Amino acid sequence: MRYMKPLQLFQHLRNSTRNQRGRLLGLDVGEKYVGLALSDFDNKIASPFSVLVRKKSNISLMASDFQSLMSEYSLKGFVVGLPFDRHRVASEAAPVKILIDQLCRTKMLEGVKYTYWNECFTSKNVELLLKPLNLNHPVLSKTILDKFAAVGILQGYLDFVNRKMKLTAVECRHGSQITTTSELKVGWGTV
Repeated sequence: MRYMKPLQLFQHLRNSTRNQRGRLLGLDVGEKYVGLALSDFDNKIASPFSVLVRKKSNISLMASDFQSLMSEYSLKGFVVGLPFDRHRVASEAAPVKILIDQLCRTKMLEGVKYTYWNECFTSKNVELLLKPLNLNHPVLSKTILDKFAAVGILQGYLDFVNRKMKLTAVECRHGSQITTTSELKVGWGTV
């Protein structure tokens, strides 16, 4: 596995040949479960996918699960939720970093690129959305929460990088940097 900055990961995917392009997998890493979200092939929309049980005692089994998902769903990269606190990595980020380090050490996911994305309040937002559903089964509600938290992480990332790519294209097309809101609206209309 190799870390890339958020925009670099997306540019790497965009610059790949059509046959090398693939999807992204969003990860919401928790103590017991890892919620997963999957992007479409255009990397614009995230959808809830699955939940993996976090296998702390045998990380090779978890790496094997990711290998299977990579080949079956044409995955090329991971967007891993990481809690930030005022633009700094929060203390709650340790379990996330430990999992990624352990997966890297297995050497089973060579060639996979990954990046971190701010996951602050993702689970809380999903909890608020799910509360009216009154899901009484604790495991069911937890797995739904984890999947949709992963969607929030991945969709936030996709929205950011796609918006950034459009702005860059507009700047290149006009030969100068957009500085006003009216220029931005005109620029968006011409993309």
